[in-house]
Amino acid sequence: MQSCIKDDAVHLCVLVFSQNPNSLLWNSLFISFIISITTSFHQQALFRSSPESLPQTEPQTPHFTDSSAHSQETARSAIFKEIKIAKRRYGKLNIIVMNAVMEACVHCGDVDLALKVFDEMIKPQSCGVDNVTYGTLLKGLGEARRIDDAFQLLESVEQGTAVGSPELSAPLVCSLLNALVDAVSTGDLRRANGLLARYSSVLHEAGSPSILMYNLLMKGYITAGFPKAALSVHDEMLQQGLKPDRLAYNTLIFACVKSENLDAAMHYFEEMKENAQKTIEVDLFPDAITYTTLLKGFGHAKDLFSVQKIVMEMKSSNDLFVDRTTYTAMVDVLLNCGSIKGALCIFGEIIKRAGQNLNLRPKPHLYISMMSALADRGEYNMVKTLHKRMRPDSAGTISPAVQIEADQLLMEAALNDGQVDAATHHLSNIITRWKRICWRSRGGMVAVRLEALLGFTRSMFSPYLLPEVSPADPIENIMMPFEEAQPLIATLDLKKVVMRFCKDSVVPVIDDWGSCVGLLHREDCRELDAPILTMMRSPAPCVTNSTSIGRVVDLILEKRYKMVVVVKYSNLYGSSYRSSLRAVGVFTSEQLFKLTIASELPAEGFPVQNITVQQFQDVV
Repeated sequence: MQSCIKDDAVHLCVLVFSQNPNSLLWNSLFISFIISITTSFHQQALFRSSPESLPQTEPQTPHFTDSSAHSQETARSAIFKEIKIAKRRYGKLNIIVMNAVMEACVHCGDVDLALKVFDEMIKPQSCGVDNVTYGTLLKGLGEARRIDDAFQLLESVEQGTAVGSPELSAPLVCSLLNALVDAVSTGDLRRANGLLARYSSVLHEAGSPSILMYNLLMKGYITAGFPKAALSVHDEMLQQGLKPDRLAYNTLIFACVKSENLDAAMHYFEEMKENAQKTIEVDLFPDAITYTTLLKGFGHAKDLFSVQKIVMEMKSSNDLFVDRTTYTAMVDVLLNCGSIKGALCIFGEIIKRAGQNLNLRPKPHLYISMMSALADRGEYNMVKTLHKRMRPDSAGTISPAVQIEADQLLMEAALNDGQVDAATHHLSNIITRWKRICWRSRGGMVAVRLEALLGFTRSMFSPYLLPEVSPADPIENIMMPFEEAQPLIATLDLKKVVMRFCKDSVVPVIDDWGSCVGLLHREDCRELDAPILTMMRSPAPCVTNSTSIGRVVDLILEKRYKMVVVVKYSNLYGSSYRSSLRAVGVFTSEQLFKLTIASELPAEGFPVQNITVQQFQDVV
């Protein structure tokens, strides 16, 4: 489908160009086409890097490296292919189109591609560059944290040695300033202050400094974790004779909230309203962002009275538009302050107004917040209703992670309400539907509580026990003697023993002196002509012969070991540490599973899910 859209866009560009090659419409079509190509490949990279299965039980860091690099290369090829085709058909492309190409590259974070476009533009027979080109390039270099390159480029503009003779102007300086303040580095903030000091004459256009400049600097201090420093910027702003606008006041209030100085935040809030009434400037009155920032501040401090006061002021304001984000903030802070009743009132108002304005339909996050607070109080019926209505009444996509959390909260609400049968039923559904549960999560702790109530005879997870074996006994009581494991010599070529791995999934490896030096797994056997030592995993996981059986079992389940080597101390007067250890046996995961038996399930009872050993191992 994307290829069809691409072809149609090209044909439309050709049709318009044939009528008027310099028309604004052709420029717009080609610009939109270039940006859509780059954005499409960028989105595909993000999609490919996102998890495809159920949410992980541990926090995961997305891996963008391979897919992003591949997509950037694909985008590069697609863009320059279209530029080459356009040049061949229509001649030289104008500066408007090439600036759009550079903006698309910066938008996707590929500053190297943007520099390549810049080099293409400054060639003798090309379109040239202007202030827009330099502003875009400065922005890209700043966002890529190539600050030194950005300063060198700006200095070349100041000295008049830059290609195209661009003029040093406030927008150029602000392009780099915005990138500096977006960083979280203190060093970048110092550079931002240096940038302001060096180019103050440029920024003070028409005899007065730009308020945007101060807003950017305050934003930088807050981002870097120095919200109190933003207040000093406000003092400097007043000394320059500037009057703060709404953005400046919102930034100041946010700085006060971040520094937990709520009295100062209310001072700026009252000053903001007072100045708006004096000047009768509609754009100076507090907006939804102002109120939301204050709500979050007082909610974090759990000041319920101040939260209720701000909510009432918002509702009594006829000119204030309360959007979904603001409503969500109201509910969240009321829940954080422990006002379940107040949160339910606001939530009911959202649902009522969403019937007339679909843009107010709550996100799944709000349902989860309400269910979490109610489940903790054991309000099973209310949680059950929210769980049922979340899918038809919420806006946006409900991810598997959110659905899992909702199912677990329903189970928790039932258990806290004393309805063990219902909680057992919900746990059974969770096991059947999601196949896994993280014991360290909130839902996992609820499952542990439920398991403790059910006991072994009614267990939901069919635990596997070791019959006639005490976990406290030493592992040497049940280990396989090392000689029976038939270890392989490390210097042998794989082709001589490859048939061994048709039977065994892992085999111990020894050196010429008989010491165990590693393990060779079936999946690592890749080179028939290579010696075993090049493919083995070394060192092998080892335990002493006096280690308890329970500890060894924990290691196998936790580390996913297929084999553990059992060693014994000997020859304490040897010349090396290795000489004091001797492999005497092995214990494998296959041995462990042969020792296990499933607990008997009741003939009558709850609809539980029986799982295999491997599934139980995955769960743990």
